[in-house]
Amino acid sequence: MTTAKKASYGASEITVLEGLDPVKKRPGMYIGDIGERGLHHLVWEVVDNSVDEAMAGVCDKIEVILLEDDGVRVSDDGRGIPVDKHKSTKQSALTTVLTTLHAGGKFDTGAYQVSGGLHGVGLSVVNALSERLEAEVRRDGYIWTQSFADGSPTSAVVKGKPVKKTGTTISFWPAATTFKETRDFNFDIIISRLREMAFLNKGLSIRLVDERQHEAVAPEEGQEPPARDVTFLYKNGVVDFVKYLNEKRGEPIHGRILHFEDAATEHELDIALQWTTSYTSTVHTFANNINTHEGGTHEEGFRTALTRAINEFARTKGLLKEKEENLAGEDVREGLTAVVSVKVREPQFEGQTKTKLGNTEIRGYVLKTLNQVLPEWLERNSNEARRIIDKCKSAQEARMAARKARDTTRRKTALESASLPGKLADCSSRDASVSELFIVEGDSAAGPAKQARDSEFQAILPIRGKILNVERARLSKALQNNEVQGIITASGTGIGDEFDIEKARYHKVILLTDADVDGAHIRTLLLTLFYRHLRGLVEANFIYVAQPPLYRIKRGKEIVYLKDDPELEQFRAENEGRKILVSRFKGLGEMNPNELWETAMNPETRRLLCVDIEDAIRADDIFGTLMGDDVPSRKAFIQQNAKDVRFLDA
Repeated sequence: MTTAKKASYGASEITVLEGLDPVKKRPGMYIGDIGERGLHHLVWEVVDNSVDEAMAGVCDKIEVILLEDDGVRVSDDGRGIPVDKHKSTKQSALTTVLTTLHAGGKFDTGAYQVSGGLHGVGLSVVNALSERLEAEVRRDGYIWTQSFADGSPTSAVVKGKPVKKTGTTISFWPAATTFKETRDFNFDIIISRLREMAFLNKGLSIRLVDERQHEAVAPEEGQEPPARDVTFLYKNGVVDFVKYLNEKRGEPIHGRILHFEDAATEHELDIALQWTTSYTSTVHTFANNINTHEGGTHEEGFRTALTRAINEFARTKGLLKEKEENLAGEDVREGLTAVVSVKVREPQFEGQTKTKLGNTEIRGYVLKTLNQVLPEWLERNSNEARRIIDKCKSAQEARMAARKARDTTRRKTALESASLPGKLADCSSRDASVSELFIVEGDSAAGPAKQARDSEFQAILPIRGKILNVERARLSKALQNNEVQGIITASGTGIGDEFDIEKARYHKVILLTDADVDGAHIRTLLLTLFYRHLRGLVEANFIYVAQPPLYRIKRGKEIVYLKDDPELEQFRAENEGRKILVSRFKGLGEMNPNELWETAMNPETRRLLCVDIEDAIRADDIFGTLMGDDVPSRKAFIQQNAKDVRFLDA
């Protein structure tokens, strides 16, 4: 027996990363990843600094410009970053903020009472991950500038010409060595985030300008081209936010949006809500402008106070009889659109993505505040309150009906198969972490899929055509649909308040539909079902979209599969002058099992898209547009995005 020589391990093997080296070494630790999400996180860090100035009451305007050369410029009219010498670093405070981790004015309550920024990594991380950064500060009567490259200063702080105005301008160009996948900023992602910031900070003007060159797309007759220079300014703040969210959510039950504000010594509260004829609820919560999509103590206080106030009013006015049970929270929230925004001096975040507010005192603060103002509003507006109660009672009746229908979708345990859908061809594995469920359109496609699959870990569930659009139907009606029932039963998690992700039977649920317009429609209907009623599966990243090919190419003896028209065009360009034979699949049922296995089911060769909710507000908006009642909005969306086949496929 031989013993391998062990490497020495002493003080000399301890590496100390100084300055911004830790960021360059492990960028994902600071911005999440080095893909599109991390790239946009750089913009959020710079914009959040400007928004913090607005929350401090010293900034009215922010401008974000997407530059032609992959750069971004963010300007504000705040106080300007200090430029005098820092007592600890012995260099300009501007240099310190841009080159030192955890340096800033938000670690005490002197400069800022409250501040945003989810991770608080600040400008130093943006500088570290930029090949070039230029800072311009207007304060103390002058313009001050400093340049950086790869996180290090390339100049000292330079005092420029006199100026009366104050503010900060940061221009940065992300490093190609870090962001190898893309440095192309997504206009739609940025515009959604900036609109949200403007809603949450009433009176703050935020302008977005895109100076990049884009393909000229001729708009449809009567349609305006997509705006590339937009300004957001909302004088009514969260009230305007609710109004915007409800544009695609059915008719309001009551005319006036409820709005409550409170500014305590330590905290602030800003809430707006309105009920509509919709059957789903949309409650968005924020803490210090951070989207707390996992909820938290502020949402708990809001839900408790809302349910209590509605029930007490209904009892007092005789709208709920003595023998009738109280309205449940889900009854009260049906059709509700609400924005709950709190400002907290020392926010404590928890949850998997650190977007769940954990401050226990906030629950009591929100509850106490709403317990005072909600009953007063209901009493003063009794006619509108009665319409709200009628909506809640209708939801209660539907919940009772849904409870009966839901019994047909229940299972004793997550892995028993006695009550599984009859059409389900289950896998033999009982390990959910490796099991996959393919939801396949039609029996013609299910046949090849069942033959192609690896039955050890792959299950097949055929559905018949286009399932019910759950965006326009109550849960009780949805549960009467055989296809919806089958999907819920097969998933094993239950729905609504009974949803339990631990009971998921498959950790990959793969939507396998034809690569055409009908297939895209079916896929959207399925995604709507998962987003509205099985969202936990989406949040756990258990939902995937398969990418079956639209074309089979024969080049000599070689067979190549291509996903869509753009791939076909690129292939033809790369093989100009060569003889190729192109055939188009009419659907999955036309593929033989071997082809389907190689292109859509084999883990080694298939292409899957994981469905991720990065922005719940944007997701709500898109589902409302595509599957709601607003036909003009849906038409405009399709016209604007029809050219982008890859986006629609995703």
